[in-house]
Amino acid sequence: MASAPPPILTLSGITKSFPGVRALDGVDLEVLPGEVHCLLGQNGAGKSTLIKVVAGAHQPDTGEITWQGERVALSNPVSAMRLGISTIYQELDLVLHLSVAENVHLGHERATAGFVRRGEARTRTSELLARLGHPEIHPDTIVGDLSSAGQQIVSMARALSHDTRLIVMDEPSAVLDPDEVGNLFRIVENLTADNVAVVYISHRLEEIRRIGDRVTVLKDGRAVARGLPAKETATKDIVALMTGRDVEYSFPRRAAPFDSAADEPVLVAEALTRAGEFDPLDLEIRPGEIVGLAGLVGSGRSEILETLYGARTPTGGTVRVEGKRLRPGSVISAVRAGLGLAPEERKAQALFMLESVTRNVSISSLPRFSRGGWLDRSGERDAAHSNIKELSLRPDNPDAAIRTLSGGNQQKAVLARWLLRRCKVLLLDEPTRGVDVGARAELYTLIRRLADDGVAVLLVSSEIPEVLGLADRVLVLREGQVVHTAPARELDEHRVLDLVMEGSQA
Repeated sequence: MASAPPPILTLSGITKSFPGVRALDGVDLEVLPGEVHCLLGQNGAGKSTLIKVVAGAHQPDTGEITWQGERVALSNPVSAMRLGISTIYQELDLVLHLSVAENVHLGHERATAGFVRRGEARTRTSELLARLGHPEIHPDTIVGDLSSAGQQIVSMARALSHDTRLIVMDEPSAVLDPDEVGNLFRIVENLTADNVAVVYISHRLEEIRRIGDRVTVLKDGRAVARGLPAKETATKDIVALMTGRDVEYSFPRRAAPFDSAADEPVLVAEALTRAGEFDPLDLEIRPGEIVGLAGLVGSGRSEILETLYGARTPTGGTVRVEGKRLRPGSVISAVRAGLGLAPEERKAQALFMLESVTRNVSISSLPRFSRGGWLDRSGERDAAHSNIKELSLRPDNPDAAIRTLSGGNQQKAVLARWLLRRCKVLLLDEPTRGVDVGARAELYTLIRRLADDGVAVLLVSSEIPEVLGLADRVLVLREGQVVHTAPARELDEHRVLDLVMEGSQA
């Protein structure tokens, strides 16, 4: 039997601390050429910090990094890229006002005597996009005009524009529909066939089974398991390693069955539409009801939520909350009426990354803490602290900078904002995106408790079981049109997939 090739990357005893937090505590990691090495762990386990060490964005406090058998110092991202290490982050770091070709070659532009060879860059970009299965994306297209899935492809093209020997993918399937996920897996298989190593991070354990070779599990900044066979290791064993406990994959039950005739609707949308994004929509949500929107990426789900919230101006129709008509395209009007939004892109659209947890939680409720023109900072902090404790946000420190929190805990901070605001209607766009299985269970319980307390919830999720498990009623969308409406108990995953793929009316 042939022996395994020597590792292309080895991390030994890596530690990294931030003020008040030890993010990595002696982590070891070994990646072989041509393998898909899956990195798993709860939010806050240290995954993001570890991949930033590999990418040169963070320097470890102690420990050793070996690349192709030689000890190296990854002092910055450029040094990592020059070695052949590329990283695709979950929160894409693209320049939205530049073209596709400019983004792909940013930092290593093709130039002669100081003049950029734009034609050559466009040609090379087209070749990379074709390799990724997306020749329809034009190199001159402005990246900000692309969908989230399109921007993901551009980020991958940029990573492949270098002589890459190892590529780190952080939740690459999070914004992709099933067809795009299949294309992603094809790309990964092609990369590994060329002996490129892939470090793959995902909370979708079925993806790990399908594409992974080996698994390393992080918990509390330590590698609690290394080199597990991805396809043979039982899911319950992986979950137990990630959480330190067995997690029950079930959704919390209602305190009592929802009665759709018990109350008048709190939110009513009539013939609401945005040309080119979604067709005229009639929607009613009652206090305590959870309504789910199921559909593929690009079906109009997020656009509906943002239009209800006033972040997009409708081209027709009306929105009313408790009978009061909202001013179209006005977030202020929506928030004052009792709407709250937890958007899909929390860092770009919901959080003030340089501010504290307290300020991020209190920002929509600041008038409550105003005393004679002065801000009652103690009251603000105490109220924020109460809400973050209720959500088990970690670390339990209202003074911590929001940027130092893991993605799942940042999401909890967004939800704490609307808890403090006591909103009547909560719009949730991919609330568990990038959230580990343990934190998901906590969020499910929270959403169910909010509904039991009378909050109306409109939920968007790419996870069909999540929509069916939480919602009382489901609207199935295809290409901006509602093709089916039914109680969640009357649907199953296969039926929903048939509807979103075929679009048959029923």
